Order: sequence, then C-alpha cells, then structure tokens
Amino acid sequence: MEGAMEELIQELKVKIIDTLNLITITPEAIDAEARLVGGELGLDSIDVLEMVMMIEKDYGLRIDNKELGIKVFASLSTLADYIYQNRPDTRP
Repeated sequence: MEGAMEELIQELKVKIIDTLNLITITPEAIDAEARLVGGELGLDSIDVLEMVMMIEKDYGLRIDNKELGIKVFASLSTLADYIYQNRPDTRP
C-alpha cells in the first residue's frame, strides 16, 4: 500500500497545482502533512470547490457534505487516504 499511496500523493500534488493554477508552486514544495486549507498554499473555499470537482471527475468520488470535506481536506495525506480507501478502482 505504501508505494501506491506515495504514488497517489505525488499524482495529487500535480493535479492540485494544475487545477488551482498554482504556477509558482512545485510538487516538491507541497508538504503532504501540512494543512491544505488556510495553510502555506493559501487555499480557500473556492479552491476546495475546484478540488472537489476534480476529485469527482478524476476519481469518481463525491465529497458532498461539509463535515466530510473538513476531514478529507485536512492535509494532502488525508485527501490521498480518502481517495485510496474509497475510489472504485482501488483493490486493497
């Protein structure tokens, strides 16, 4: 699982940069354990909406309530874990 999880985190870093047009940020600069919203990246609620749409489109997962969103978007690691545990094409 660790290799697949690390791969997913790297993939998400690139997708977040592309989705949110963070042209001054490199994937290496994103700390997987740091807060996503309100953290060093400066992400806000509009950015979260864009990420929710990207996750729905790219991974087939819905994040359809605030409580789940707060938990899932706590950090890149929690986001990757949610996707890994719940996406339809993941085989444990």
